[in-house]
Amino acid sequence: MVESTFLYLTLDLPTAPLYKDEKEQLIIPQVPLFSILAKFNGSTEKEYKTYKENFLKRFQLTRLPPYLIFCIKRFTKNNFFVEKNPTIVNFPITNVDLREYLSEEVQAAHAHTTYDLIANIVHDGKPSEGSYRIHVLHHGTGKWYELQDLQVTDILPQMITLSEAYIQIWKRREEDETNQQGA
Repeated sequence: MVESTFLYLTLDLPTAPLYKDEKEQLIIPQVPLFSILAKFNGSTEKEYKTYKENFLKRFQLTRLPPYLIFCIKRFTKNNFFVEKNPTIVNFPITNVDLREYLSEEVQAAHAHTTYDLIANIVHDGKPSEGSYRIHVLHHGTGKWYELQDLQVTDILPQMITLSEAYIQIWKRREEDETNQQGA
């Protein structure tokens, strides 16, 4: 077993189906955040192919930092061009508990395993000519804002979950914050 540190966690999206519904409209697939996080539960094995050999890797979180960065792997490059996966990731804004992704002995060492979203970066458009926007939480007021270029607008938290999230920043909830939000 090799232990390595990480700066961010890469979440793999399932390949997007090319099916159309009966009205010939392209279906946009959806996947729950917890199903793409399952890669880190320590029991799932995934085959990774390299140029030299095939090998199996198993991922498991051994500690939970104060902040987590998720990078949702939307872009894939083949021999001809870069493709963007339009799959929508369904995620809650608050109370994402990562306890089940820790081994039992590591769970005992972590009193706080719940995270809240504080920023969500979205890529809109085609891979080569798209644009970015960010949803950010103002911690003092608890309000969400959308920033794109120099424009700042209020946004409802429910609208954030409908976007094609690309990078997310999560903050670990500490005991005093849990009591404040529960009151």
